[in-house]
Amino acid sequence: MRPFVYRRATDARAAVAALEEQPNAMYLGGGTNLVDLMRLGVASPEALVDVTRIAPDTVEETPDGGLLIGAGVRNSDLAAHPTVRRRYPMLAEAVLSGASGQIRNMATVGGNLLQRTRCSYFQDVSKPCNKRRPGSGCPAVEGDHRNLAIIGHSPACVATHPSDMAVALAALGAGVRVEGRRGAHRVAMPGLHRLPGDEPDRDTVLDPGDLITAVELPALPAAARSRYRKVRDRASFAFAVVSVAAALEVADGTVRDCRIAFGGIAHVPWRAELAEEALRGAPATAAEFARAADTELARARPLRENGFKVPLARNVLVRTLTELVETP
Repeated sequence: MRPFVYRRATDARAAVAALEEQPNAMYLGGGTNLVDLMRLGVASPEALVDVTRIAPDTVEETPDGGLLIGAGVRNSDLAAHPTVRRRYPMLAEAVLSGASGQIRNMATVGGNLLQRTRCSYFQDVSKPCNKRRPGSGCPAVEGDHRNLAIIGHSPACVATHPSDMAVALAALGAGVRVEGRRGAHRVAMPGLHRLPGDEPDRDTVLDPGDLITAVELPALPAAARSRYRKVRDRASFAFAVVSVAAALEVADGTVRDCRIAFGGIAHVPWRAELAEEALRGAPATAAEFARAADTELARARPLRENGFKVPLARNVLVRTLTELVETP
């Protein structure tokens, strides 16, 4: 690990100013991903600006019936929060399915959203990688890509986004509060993370120095009946091969509202808007759930070794929605 300067910010504006002053500086939250990348040599910041003591660490109800989650809330506290568990169960389940208990005790909401991909070529500095070194190539396209993207990828990058929490937030239509050079502003989800295109080194639409301060959850009645299901190679600790965050509101056997997002299949948490559109007003049956999944996944372009993810994603979605219908 290379030497670096450590600074502790006193407030959000001071943190943003510190990054403007110091070239190649980065924010430090829980450090559960960044410190690993520094050890691997993937990230080599000249300065770390510690924001752990200034980021809000509370979960508050908002006047419009939603929730405001501070960027400094630890993942374990978010998953255990009684209001989150009661009104947004998919979010609590998604957070609990990520990492280990020890890591969730350290990881923050803001840092979770900014995780980098776990693509093995990105983490191995001896290999080319357009995300780590633009223009060097993407060996994953013809190499080991079993667990990489099947939809929305580009010739420059086939990596997947690793966060489980972000998949639930994309399904819920969360908003992200940001402090930066252009002042306080809000970024909608989906919309925070970006597809790779020809700039795979950019994971999000955030500008350099932007600091996530909070996440807004809308008042969403359908979210009370929601679930997060994750398929992974080992139950104890692994990133998603495929995951689904789904919320369903049914009246008289007909889908009144639904929210669906996939994880593990794209460079972003993939909001399944085509599937949602196909389901609204349709009978709440397994046949209709399968038809909606097929509509969404018709856009998939799997690679040589990960075509199995297409039927896997379809089956996981159908099973998840069916369970939501059958749940009393």
